[in-house]
Amino acid sequence: MSVLTEAECAQYRDVGYVAGKRLLTDAEAAQYRVDAERCCGPQKKVGDRRQASNRLKPYLLFPWAGQLVRHPKILDAVEQLIGPDILVFHTTVWLKEPMSGSFVPWHQDATYFGLAPFEHVTAWVALTPSTRENGCVEVLPGSHTTGQRPHKDQRDERAMLSRGQTLTDAIDDSGGVRLEMQPGDVSFHHTLLMHRSAPNQTQDRRIGIGFSYIPTHVRHTGPTRLSATLVRGEDRHRNFDPEPIPAGEGDAAAVEAHYQALSRFWVASEGIPEMAHAH
Repeated sequence: MSVLTEAECAQYRDVGYVAGKRLLTDAEAAQYRVDAERCCGPQKKVGDRRQASNRLKPYLLFPWAGQLVRHPKILDAVEQLIGPDILVFHTTVWLKEPMSGSFVPWHQDATYFGLAPFEHVTAWVALTPSTRENGCVEVLPGSHTTGQRPHKDQRDERAMLSRGQTLTDAIDDSGGVRLEMQPGDVSFHHTLLMHRSAPNQTQDRRIGIGFSYIPTHVRHTGPTRLSATLVRGEDRHRNFDPEPIPAGEGDAAAVEAHYQALSRFWVASEGIPEMAHAH
């Protein structure tokens, strides 16, 4: 089923993103917010990670997240952008607390994923309003056409990315577009699109979930074999180990599978100094 118009698919190719579209019902968005706050609100960090482990790949821990990552309307849109055979490679719950200084610097998603070719699309699902005031995603239209750009690791602990990865290019943000959304809206952006988000200056949490989808022919370029979950179609390439579906929240097998998947992911991502010359 076509969720995106032909014009929106062309916009994705030309400028690298599709602005928020209402793909979840109000009831779905409200329930998923309750689930996300219950399971991913308290931070369960491992070591000095900037993101809590329960906010990464939550579809391996929680059945509700497994349902959301397989939402038919989201996958219908993703299929229009990258084809019918789809893996979810990574997921992050982006939760900004009220009046916090947490921010996401200008970056490209592709920088430390180590995926080739560059065909990963991020579906960003709003579970609360995402506005200028609470730090919505801001994009630079067309910046995905410049290829992988150099980044540096930023040591600012307020930077929410795993390594604080920040573009080293001088950024002219005068043409930036803020993707303001309401609960249930979903935006889509290309892995090379430059984007950021500012701090939350409101009295409520800002919550969104970013799903990283790839076609099954995409591979990881590093020596560590990673895992991913087939959410639509067929995987004829077997570039990633399959991941199990959690039997329930707190299921011991799910907790172990989640730990193993993240452990391999961290080894791989931290072993990539910079992707600018890897393709």
